[in-house]
Amino acid sequence: MNWKRTSTILTLLITLGTTAPAAATTRAPAPSVVGALDRAAHPLRTVEPGGDTRDLRPLGRMIAGAEVVGVGEATHGSHDFFALKDRLFRHLVEEKGFRTFALEAPWSTGLRLDDYVVHGRGNPRRIMREEFQRDYLWWNNSDYLRLVEWMRAYNVRHPGDPVRFVGDDTAWTGPETYDAVVARVAAADPAAGRRLAGLYRGLRPTLPTGTYIEHYLGRPYAERREMAARSGAALELVRRAGADDRTVQDATAIDRTARQYAFDFEEPGQIAAAMRYRDEAMAANVVWWQRHTGTKILLSAHDAHVGYESYDAAYPQMQGAFLRDSLGPAYVNIGLTFDRGSFNATGQDETAVRRWTVGPAAPGSNERTLDRVRYRDYALDLRTVGSPARAWLHEARPTYRIGTAYPEGPHDVALARTHDVLIHLHRVVAARLRDR
Repeated sequence: MNWKRTSTILTLLITLGTTAPAAATTRAPAPSVVGALDRAAHPLRTVEPGGDTRDLRPLGRMIAGAEVVGVGEATHGSHDFFALKDRLFRHLVEEKGFRTFALEAPWSTGLRLDDYVVHGRGNPRRIMREEFQRDYLWWNNSDYLRLVEWMRAYNVRHPGDPVRFVGDDTAWTGPETYDAVVARVAAADPAAGRRLAGLYRGLRPTLPTGTYIEHYLGRPYAERREMAARSGAALELVRRAGADDRTVQDATAIDRTARQYAFDFEEPGQIAAAMRYRDEAMAANVVWWQRHTGTKILLSAHDAHVGYESYDAAYPQMQGAFLRDSLGPAYVNIGLTFDRGSFNATGQDETAVRRWTVGPAAPGSNERTLDRVRYRDYALDLRTVGSPARAWLHEARPTYRIGTAYPEGPHDVALARTHDVLIHLHRVVAARLRDR
């Protein structure tokens, strides 16, 4: 397989890829649009966790009785987005009974971090260093470390009502998950356990996360299909063995990793199918966790994933749309926008990470108008904004949607068709990456 193409496909799989920039317009909206946004906006005091959270109460009313709240990010590398999610999660835990933080990270990664925040097992710095590699490296930052450590401290104080951590993504399943599935099945049926171990041979990782992903993608298409067939047979064996729900879910996560790579990435139609498969699988993992734990969830992912509409034909249906199909009004999503600032990303060669700076937003963009609202940072319920801003919010126009590689975009996004709620920040700064 052509390696440059393979690397690009992985970027599509892990986060969002690059497409041609959207065509910008230069017509400014009528002042009355800004006036309507002014009237609907609720100012935010800060993005940083800690201190007074009364400014988040209007946001809590917008969320209302939602069981899963998707919170996006316009880049994968800005401190302000990560810090705001930390602040919002703490508020939702204290004020609205939320108990799970879900991240756009592998299922098995979430299990390791959950084991730490609930039981204190492991070292979060080491877990993040080992798990957040290659296209997940953006999560190995000081903001998420602070969040994970806060979650552990909360659980020490509230051992009977813990907060939890879950990963919903598919690109990697760690060896400890394979071992746990085999051990649970073998405990009830040793012969089935031996058959299962045989099916997992060659699938179970023996390499670090990033290296394993690269090697997997470098395998011929026929070999990747054969691996997916074996993971599917293993899943069926686990089900026939009468395993408990958690073991079946772990075996499903293993199968989803293999099936995520069992597409022919030389065929454009297969690329779109792979992207759809990923978003559907991420949604299914979140729904499984919510239904089996009964907890309310803050889901952290890119704006595009938490939203309802796709701006790119390579992504036929987004995670947010699948969640709305499964949960109905129990799912609410919050998009994040910004006018200017910095973020971490690679260049289009997808090699070295660097800090990029953009803005102020261009004329004709969504952000250009959003930044004219009287508040520097604010929240906006897109479902209740009055005219004429309501119509303006339903029109697609250029918007920052930056993934792991830059330059890219902007992309044409209709904010009110994509998100329920919007948080706009005037300026963001790049996150501090760890172990780099």
